Amino acid sequence: MPRQLGDLEDAVMTRVWQWNRPVTVREVLEDLQQERSIAYTTVMTVMDNLHQKGWVRREVDGRAYRYTAVSTRAAYAAALMNEAWSKSDNPAAALVAFFGMMSPEQRTSLVDAVRMVRADRPEDADDADGAHVEEETPSEAPAEAASEQPVEGADDPSGTGR
Repeated sequence: MPRQLGDLEDAVMTRVWQWNRPVTVREVLEDLQQERSIAYTTVMTVMDNLHQKGWVRREVDGRAYRYTAVSTRAAYAAALMNEAWSKSDNPAAALVAFFGMMSPEQRTSLVDAVRMVRADRPEDADDADGAHVEEETPSEAPAEAASEQPVEGADDPSGTGR
């Protein structure tokens, strides 16, 4: 399971993910230098470390390497969320708390994601007892669709449900 990227690793990977093509150390350096003072060797070391950790693959191009992301930023974010969730002693409570922190836009994205997963895997439309789970309507709370239970106190920062 991946550990969270450091600040400089994240800055480098952000460029690799955004550009979505093989990149050189020089290209990343020049873009980073618009924000901060940084040495070529520092960027080269970070990119080599990312290669050693399996975040990027590289191919020789003349006297340089071209680096390509091994996975997407979305996959990285999902892996971090999954790791954090799996470490909880109460995963259901962690999800309820997480859903309660979401903005309305994030909740809409969550509902969309649940619909996509259900469309890809129709067997997931049935719950553990084999009963059909009804599709949510636009008037339902997004957290209900994801957890299949109302999220009591989702708007209550104290978490007491009151």
